[in-house]
Amino acid sequence: MPVRRRIFYRVEAKEAKLSFEAALGKLESIVESMESGDVPLAELLAKFEEGSKLLKLCEARLKEAELKIEQLKKQKDGKVTFEKFETTRAE
Repeated sequence: MPVRRRIFYRVEAKEAKLSFEAALGKLESIVESMESGDVPLAELLAKFEEGSKLLKLCEARLKEAELKIEQLKKQKDGKVTFEKFETTRAE
């Protein structure tokens, strides 16, 4: 019986619904605005916090994809099938 790993990342409810691509796009936008140097300190801190949350979300989505790929590779009979992969996201 395969060992199932669970991923625990704290993300906000609205962020949890974002796709990897959408979260990455928002993260890139935040980084660009922070690198511009035109952002006041208070806004910079808020953007840093939001960016940190988005980064965790992207990492979680990538880890989920990696584990699904591992499950596909580990099929013993040579058939390519997906098993239900359970993840747990703390909210």
